[in-house]
Amino acid sequence: MKYVRLDHSGTPRWGVIKGDEVLTLSKPPYDGLEYDGGKLPLSQCRLLAPCEPTKIVCVGKNYIEHAKEMGSEPPGFPILFLKGVNTVNRPDGAVHAPDFVGRLDYEGELAVIIRRRAKDVKAKDFSDYVLGYTCLNDVTARDIQQHDGQWTRAKSMDGFCPMGPWAADGVDPSGLKLVTRLNGTVVQQGSTADFITPVPQLLEFITAAMTLEPGDVIATGTPAGIGSMIPGDQVEVEIEGIGTLKNQVV
Repeated sequence: MKYVRLDHSGTPRWGVIKGDEVLTLSKPPYDGLEYDGGKLPLSQCRLLAPCEPTKIVCVGKNYIEHAKEMGSEPPGFPILFLKGVNTVNRPDGAVHAPDFVGRLDYEGELAVIIRRRAKDVKAKDFSDYVLGYTCLNDVTARDIQQHDGQWTRAKSMDGFCPMGPWAADGVDPSGLKLVTRLNGTVVQQGSTADFITPVPQLLEFITAAMTLEPGDVIATGTPAGIGSMIPGDQVEVEIEGIGTLKNQVV
């Protein structure tokens, strides 16, 4: 099943994709589906990010080759950082960096959307807490990251977290192919089978320290191949079994 959020006459609505239509819901799907009888053509829907997180928990250097390209050894435990909710951006939303940013990078990632409050979750129970999976671009002001020596400002500028196009359930996160394209050219290729810390163990590690709420997001890390993008570029993040996230840099 694929869950979407959409802009319906200026009002955000939840829905479920069925064929080429969206069946609208009367409330978010976290506690089960409650249809309201509405039906819209998917092609005419302006999709929004498929959740409204209270926090976006990101995992740094979760692929060995990416850790190496960043000039470090793979970490012995998950390295966590947060992106602010101001970074949430919709599918097809414009990505724009402030004028002081010298290098803007893409980072294609698998994202996990939380279904219900999660605290001290055991890895074996992880699927009980997952609404679905989506594509995410962890947009990064690389020169700011290097200047600051930590990641908050570089990762949390407005619109720096496009997500979508929807949340897909019934997906096994342990071996999904991920491809990032820049203007149609493949720049990243990876598989979640290469995670240093897989999704079940990530959820256990994170919830040992902090409570996750419905709609919160775990960004699971990017494979090797990060690089810069400039105004006019289009970035696509495609993940097997989910779909393709497309955003334009302006």
